[in-house]
Amino acid sequence: MPTESSLGEDAVIVASGDPIADDPGPIDPYVLYDQEDHVSSAVWEGLERGALRCHEHTSKLEEWRLTPKQIELVEKAGFKYFRKIEAFSLDNQLISALVERWRKETNTFHLPCGEMTITLDEVALNLGLAIDGVPVVEAEVEDSNTVPICEKLLGKIPSSMDRRGGFLKLSWLKDSFSQLPEDAPVEQLESCTRAYLLYLVGSTIFSTTSGNTVPVMYLPLFADFEKAGKYAWGAAALAFLYRALGNATNKSQSTISGCLTLLQCWSYWHINIGRPKLNQEHHSDVFPLALRWKQKLSGLRAKCDVVQYRKQLDCLQSSEVVWQPYENVESTIPEEFKDSLILGKSKTTLICLDKVERHLPDRCLRQFGMHQPIPEEVLRIRGHEGEVEPSKIMRSSCAEWARRRDLIVEEDDAIDENDYKRWYSKITRRYIGRHTPMESSFRLAVTALTKMQELGKTLSRDNMTLANQRALDNIMNTLTESLKNPFVSTKFTKGKLPTRSAKKQKLIEA
Repeated sequence: MPTESSLGEDAVIVASGDPIADDPGPIDPYVLYDQEDHVSSAVWEGLERGALRCHEHTSKLEEWRLTPKQIELVEKAGFKYFRKIEAFSLDNQLISALVERWRKETNTFHLPCGEMTITLDEVALNLGLAIDGVPVVEAEVEDSNTVPICEKLLGKIPSSMDRRGGFLKLSWLKDSFSQLPEDAPVEQLESCTRAYLLYLVGSTIFSTTSGNTVPVMYLPLFADFEKAGKYAWGAAALAFLYRALGNATNKSQSTISGCLTLLQCWSYWHINIGRPKLNQEHHSDVFPLALRWKQKLSGLRAKCDVVQYRKQLDCLQSSEVVWQPYENVESTIPEEFKDSLILGKSKTTLICLDKVERHLPDRCLRQFGMHQPIPEEVLRIRGHEGEVEPSKIMRSSCAEWARRRDLIVEEDDAIDENDYKRWYSKITRRYIGRHTPMESSFRLAVTALTKMQELGKTLSRDNMTLANQRALDNIMNTLTESLKNPFVSTKFTKGKLPTRSAKKQKLIEA
C-alpha cells in the first residue's frame, strides 16, 4: 500500500536546476509526443478557448413514460440501473479544466501527483453498466441505410427533416415513441422500447458533438433485447469517453461529448475540487453510485471558472487525492457486478463499434492500493491507423478483449516509487497555467527590447563597414517595429484561438 511518505506532499517533482517558471514540460517528450497540438500549449501561450460545450442531452429523459413491460425489456437489454440516473447537472468549467489534464497518448489524467484514470470498475460502480461480456461491435444488417433500419426496428420512417445522413434527431424519437398505450401490441411495445434505448445511449454514453442527434448504427444493437443484455456496455461507454476526451484536448476543439456524468462523478469521488457536499440524510445504499451525487445537496460550492479550477489542479498534492474512494460501498453493490470488478485492473483493449482504446490501469495502480512502478511504453493503436486495415485492428482488439481476465495487473512489492517520481517529473506536463502572468513576461521583453534600442543608438558608425551599417539599420528597424505594439499576437489571426466551431473565443491572458 502506498504511503503518504512515499508519495506525499512532495509529489510534485521538479528536476534539479530545471527552470520551471519557463518550461512546464515535458522535458522528455517520448510519452507525451502530441504536446504541440494539445490545448495546454495554447493556454501556455496566453490563449484561452473558454469552457467546452458539453454534449449530454439528459434533460428530456424524464419525459419518457415507460410501461412495466417496457421496463422489463430495458432491464433485459442491460440498462436496469443506468436508466435510473437520467438528468445530471454538469459543471462545464470543471470538465474543461479536467480535459486540459487528459492525455490521449496514455488515456490518463496527468496530475502533479502522478497519473490517474477512469477504470472499468468505476464505470460499473457509478453507472451500473456491465463491464464484462461481448464487445460492442457493429451489428450486421441487410441494409445499413437509415430508412430501412428504422422501418424494420421502429416501425416508422423519419422524414427528411428528422434525419441527417446516418443520424436521427433525438427530438423525433421522443415525440414519436415516448408515450406507449398500455394496450399496445407486442410489435409497438418493442419498437417504442428500442426507440427509448437508442435515445438513452444517444443522449448519454454515446452522445456526439453533432448536436441533438444519435447515429442510427446503434439501433440494430437492440434488435434482440436478450442479445443486447450480453454486451459489455460499460466497456463501450469508457472507450467512447476516452476517445471523446482525447478529441477535446485538441486546442482547436470547443465541444466534448461522451458520458460526462461519469467523468464528473469520477472527479467528485477522487478530488475535492468543485465537489459539492452531500446532505447528511442522503441514502448511502443507493446504486448506481452516480445517484449519490444527485441527492439533495447542502453547502453547495460556488462554481469556479476554468482558470480557477486549473490553478487548483496545478497545485494538487497526493495527500489531497482520495485514491480509493469506494472502500465502504461493498454492501450496496449488486451481486451481478462483484465478480467483474477485477477487470478494473485488466490491461486490455476497450471497444465501441469502430473505436478502439487502451485501458491502462498499470499507470494508475495507487487507485487500487498498489505501489506505482514506471509503466511500460504504450503500444500506439492510433499510430497504425491508416497503415493497418481497420478489420485487422478490430480482430486483434477483440482477441485481446477475450483474454481480459488473463491481463490483470499484479503488484510488485519491491517497487521503489522514488524511481517513478523521478521518471514522471521528466515525461509529464507539470502544470497548465503560467505561474507568472503573461503580461509580466511581455513587459520584461519590452524592457529588454527598449534597452537594446537605446544601446544601438549609442553605437558609432564612423569605423563601421557599409555591411555593418546596413546590419545595424536592420536591427534598429526591427526593434522599432517590435516596440510599436509588442502585445499583438501574430501567430493566431486577430489574436484568437481558432476552433472548429463557429463560436468565437476570446483571448484572455492566463
